[in-house]
Amino acid sequence: MSALRILHLSDTHFSGDGGRHYGVVDTAEHLRRALSHVGHLTFDLVVVSGDVSQDGSEESYRQVRDAVTPWARARGARAVFAMGNHDQRGAFRAVLGSGQPDADEQQPPGVDLDRPVVSLVDQDGWRIVVLDTSVPGAGYGSLESEQLSFLKELLAEPAAHGTVVIVHHPPLPAQTALLQALALDDHDGRELLDIVRGTDVRVILSGHYHLPITEIVAGVPVTVAPGVTNLARAFADPAEESAIDGFGGSVVTIDGDRVRIVPFVERLTPDDVVFHYDADVVAQIIQDAGRAN
Repeated sequence: MSALRILHLSDTHFSGDGGRHYGVVDTAEHLRRALSHVGHLTFDLVVVSGDVSQDGSEESYRQVRDAVTPWARARGARAVFAMGNHDQRGAFRAVLGSGQPDADEQQPPGVDLDRPVVSLVDQDGWRIVVLDTSVPGAGYGSLESEQLSFLKELLAEPAAHGTVVIVHHPPLPAQTALLQALALDDHDGRELLDIVRGTDVRVILSGHYHLPITEIVAGVPVTVAPGVTNLARAFADPAEESAIDGFGGSVVTIDGDRVRIVPFVERLTPDDVVFHYDADVVAQIIQDAGRAN
């Protein structure tokens, strides 16, 4: 079996005007540092698992594409992008196609161009599937029935080496109250995990939470990449929400019956807080933007 090495990045949050994220973070510099951190390695795929953009502008997608794609090609890889809750489908499609612009993307039946951004590519015996958990205008995620049916039918026949599934919202519980309110719909997450159970899916790559998490569910590793734009605090008060100025990613290697996930996180300034929301602010955000509303 051919091994597959993936650089897994997520949550680049670029703005088309080059503005700083939260008025603090130079997102282009964070992405440059993340790529440089593993620049001595070769890869087969470089995955950005959603929230590619902050403002949903075509220019923001061009900036990320122009930073990631040549870097990936120089290391024998191609770039793969997924939709996140901050992304806009029209602008995403205009620049990045269905998420796998350097390959012969296949559109699943029953999903038209105005609906979720979904694609399938077969690469050297590996099947790479990009699903879209975004809900236009919302921070939380869902998986429409067409996507789940598509994935179930697809996995009925194994690929030569296996399947990699890429989504933005993880089918895992969050660490904090705010992110749990903005998580993937619980029913959809359970159905996704039921579908991949016992199939050739080797790993599910996701983002959204801005901190490294890997959990084995239904025999499949589900991994969350740390944010490129900032790093969420995992073990602070779960009623609050905060992030520090840093970047991260993961190197995922699938070789035979082994899946190895090695995350990296780098703080740029130890005491530099990008943002901090106390419990009252978090409660208001949940009331305004959470799934119940």
